[in-house]
Amino acid sequence: MNIAILSGKGGTGKTTVSTNLSLVTGSNYIDCDVEEPNGFIFLKPSQIASREVKMDYPLVDTNLCALCGACAKVCQFNALVRTKKKITLFEKLCHGCRACGLMCNHGALTFGKRVVGRIEEGTLWDIVCKRGILNVGELMAVPVIKELLTNLPEGVNLLDCSPGTSCNVVCSLQYADSAVLVTEPSLFGLHDLKMAVQLVRCFNLPLSVIINKYNPEDDRIERYCQQENIRVLGVIPYDREVVRVYSSGKMVVQLPEYRERFEKIAKNLREVFPWN
Repeated sequence: MNIAILSGKGGTGKTTVSTNLSLVTGSNYIDCDVEEPNGFIFLKPSQIASREVKMDYPLVDTNLCALCGACAKVCQFNALVRTKKKITLFEKLCHGCRACGLMCNHGALTFGKRVVGRIEEGTLWDIVCKRGILNVGELMAVPVIKELLTNLPEGVNLLDCSPGTSCNVVCSLQYADSAVLVTEPSLFGLHDLKMAVQLVRCFNLPLSVIINKYNPEDDRIERYCQQENIRVLGVIPYDREVVRVYSSGKMVVQLPEYRERFEKIAKNLREVFPWN
């Protein structure tokens, strides 16, 4: 089972929830936030193996190219441009779809591969920890996310998704069986939670909510969840001690009170989603 942990906005505590739930439940941790993967900072897996992620890109043989421009016309991403003298490639706009190669009737296009990122995998006790890392300067994270989520380990996998509702999140949800949305009791938190709920429902995935930085005097998230018939798995109060522990790279479940809270959330999680 793959459970996506996501949030409508950044800074809600999605990675805090994902890493601590991974420890409490013994689930595998998969960091899909490839533009800023920081789950390993807290879990600190060992025996890390790394491999490159590569993308196709077109190579133009100028001796065969007739400058017809068919390849540039078919490219939906403007990665190829016809000039008076040659076909110019903007390789970081290329999605590797190979449509240009299908349109070339002169055999002028072949394809090479370039490195766009890497996948790292290690272990923490019996927990498999994986993350994707997008190379600095690359524009598209989706190829790295797809490679990361192919051939996931057996058991329960917690997918720590990118923040927001972008293509990166959409790609991760394609591999998910259910979703947990982490939010905070604020006007922005509620606004972006609504967007995330709408996105998850497009995939017909069962979903639930965890409220981080909980303030008992602000019940806007709870009222919304009640209206939408969404179960709240638990709340994590705002506490300066939690901030101190988190900022030092340690796990929140090291605090007895918060371990108890995460164990309760884990229990509710098993009730909401069939646990195999």
